[in-house]
Formats: sequence, structure tokens, C-alpha cells
Amino acid sequence: MSSTIISDFNSATTVRLLFAPKLRCHIICSLRLPSLRSISPNRSLQSDRKNFLAFAPAPLRSLSNFITPVALSMGDSVATVIDGKVVAKQIREEISVEISRMKEQIGTAPGLAVILVGARKDSQTYVRNKKKACEAVGITSFEINLPEDCTEEQVIKHIDTFNSDPSVHGILIQLPLPRHLNEEKILNAVTIEKDVDGFHPLNIGRLMMQGRKPLFVPCTPKGCMELLHRHKVQIKGKRAVVIGRSNIVGMPVALLLQEENATVSIVHSHTKNPEEITRQADIVISAAGVANLVRGNWIKSGAVVIDVGINPVDDSENARGYKLVGDVCYEEVCKKASAITPVPGGVGPMTIAMLLSNTLLSAKRFHKLSN
Repeated sequence: MSSTIISDFNSATTVRLLFAPKLRCHIICSLRLPSLRSISPNRSLQSDRKNFLAFAPAPLRSLSNFITPVALSMGDSVATVIDGKVVAKQIREEISVEISRMKEQIGTAPGLAVILVGARKDSQTYVRNKKKACEAVGITSFEINLPEDCTEEQVIKHIDTFNSDPSVHGILIQLPLPRHLNEEKILNAVTIEKDVDGFHPLNIGRLMMQGRKPLFVPCTPKGCMELLHRHKVQIKGKRAVVIGRSNIVGMPVALLLQEENATVSIVHSHTKNPEEITRQADIVISAAGVANLVRGNWIKSGAVVIDVGINPVDDSENARGYKLVGDVCYEEVCKKASAITPVPGGVGPMTIAMLLSNTLLSAKRFHKLSN
């Protein structure tokens, strides 16, 4: 197979053309353009071809009929983007098919109840997005909106009603709750069989014990693991570092990694030399809630990085006055990692997809349907 080099000094682009039989050729190129990312394994080659040609120099555009992109990098190397939107869409489609089958089989659909206390704009947005996601896959949604000054007894009364309603298979308490309410007491009021958020102490306790299975795995940790599985990331025998030790993400995801036979370290606010520990990891999951905490020199070459953080930072060029970034400094880490999730568009869409998955699981368990 012959090859040649085409250089365009204005665009700082170097392209190697590997000519195959019948005048077909493949390209391996290096484009130092800040707007480009790696080719996602879930995107079509035709889409990648179009994106490449949009930036290609004139000599290559004239050969457009013979060009098929097979690799794209920026600088020395760029990680594969783990696209949570694409994976979440696949999961929602799978759930929709199962729910359609369930309706045909028993004439009923899964039901998810959401209780919202107060009028926080972000919480209202989250609830609205969850409701839309339910409707899209065929899950029946129930919603209770309570005033900011409601009592614990009022919240628990609604929980008890949903606990005893056979058409409701999952109950979600939108967090955070107003400060005067006891979050632990309210979450514990949800029966474990409908704890689709996976926060019940018995579910977390079962997750911690070898040989025991929780009824539900917390949605965000479950989403992280699903991204690793669907991108065929080997976990067994690998070193993993989890940054952050919250009950919602850090601790559960560390337990899930350990269950799959990874050697797991947890880095937290009192860890000395966190960058040295993180640099040993084959898999890094960051859920610290600190913008751009993880720098390029924290990451071992070839590591897989899952960024759970969603942090607002000031941005005068953005109409909202801020932008969302992760715990990971993407521009630095993408040059060291083999794969990385973006923020937004990485773990976030997976959390809602896993909530739908848990609700379907609960309904199938209730109606004694096989998985």
C-alpha cells in the first residue's frame, strides 16, 4: 500500500493518505484546531467525513469522493469521546421496546412518582426533564408539588400513598429538600421495593456486602458503570481511582468497581498527594464537585476518565453569564486519556436513563416478569 503526505501550512494540517485498491484511500490526520474532538465510535463515518472536510485544505476537498476518515487527533493525541447522549438514547430505545412488550403482555406500564418540595428553578427543570423522559419511553408519571413551608408529615403522607399504590413502581424525592425537613427520615419513608433512586440504607448496605445484591443501584453510579461496559472498558484487574466519597456517587461507584474486581482507591479532601494516587489509575471517576480539579498531569497515559462533576463557572461570553464544566480539565486531560466523558453530555444524560431503567426493573419485579 502506497502513501503520500499533503501539507497545508496555513491550517497547520498534515494528512497522510493511505491508498487502497480501486482508488479508495483512508486518512490519518493531525489537525491543531481547538474546535475539533476525536471521532466518536458511535458516530457514522459519513458524519465524520463531513466534519473533516469542513476543515480540510483545498487539495483534500477536491478528493472528497475518495476520502474516508479512520482516525483523527489534535496535538499529540486526543481521547475518544464517550458520548453519554448517544448511549442514553440507545438505552431509552431499549426501555421503550420493553415497555411496549409489557403493555401487550399484561396491559399495564411502569409508573414513576416524583415529589417536589418548594420552587427551586433547577429542581423544577430536573423534574420537568424526568417527566418528559418518562413520557418518551411509555412510563406513566405522577407528580406532587408541595410548598416550601410544608411539614415532614405532609411529605411522608404522600410517600405512604404512593407506597401503597400498585400503579406506582418507583418513588423519587427531588433533592435538595428545604432545610427544615429531615432528608434522611423522608428518604427512608420510601419503601425499599420502590426506591428507584437507590438511596435507601438497605440498598446501600446490600451494595457493600459481598454476595448480596441491592434491589436498585443509585442512578449516577449505575450510569458510570454502563458507560464503561458499553465502551468495552476492561475493569477486572485494573486500578481505579474514585475522586470524592459522597453517598450519592463516590462511595457507591467505588463499591461497584470493586464488585467487578478492580483495585479501588478513593481520593478525598484529606488525601495527601491526590495527583500521585490518581496518576496510577487505569480508570478515573471524578465526583468531587470542584471545577477543573483534575489536571493533565494527574492522568496516566491511556487512562479512561469519567467526569461526573457539573460545575458552573463565570463566562461573560455566555448569555447566561456562566458555563458548565466538569471536575476534569478537559483540554488537558483529553491529550493524555484514551477515553473521556464530556461535560455536559457525558454522565448527565445517563442518570435519567438509569432512573427509567430502575423504574422498569421495579415494575417487572412487581409483576413477576422475567428480565
